[in-house]
Amino acid sequence: MFADLKRLDSGLWQELGGLRQWLDEVMSDPAAADIRAVPRGSFPMINLARTDDAVRVYVFAPGLAADALEISIQDNLLTLRGERPAAAEEEEARVEFRRERFTGSFSRTIALPDGLDGERAEARHRDGVFEVVLPKREELKPRRISVQVA
Repeated sequence: MFADLKRLDSGLWQELGGLRQWLDEVMSDPAAADIRAVPRGSFPMINLARTDDAVRVYVFAPGLAADALEISIQDNLLTLRGERPAAAEEEEARVEFRRERFTGSFSRTIALPDGLDGERAEARHRDGVFEVVLPKREELKPRRISVQVA
């Protein structure tokens, strides 16, 4: 039963995955500002969520200290910058067979929707996850309209 699974882990599937990624890069629209257009393996990974009051950006950066991530917002663009150091055991390694953990400097910019109040933005860090809360301007928040009985 597990022999079939082992067969799926062959080099052919890895090569096809590389071909798919290459095709995605070649066929992608360079002007796309959509988060889904970000290439696989981008660091840090993020999730975006919207509530009635704010847009929340969750930045997944395990091993990164709270002061190691620079977060800035300008013209509805959220920019994340920092440097991810190599772990001590990675520096000692003599021969690498495979490397999937990104190290070094990084910068990532995310287009945000209109109507956010960047002056009231807040950021928190816990267990390698940064949460950036970008409140909506008051005039853009949904409001309830009462119905008058005639």
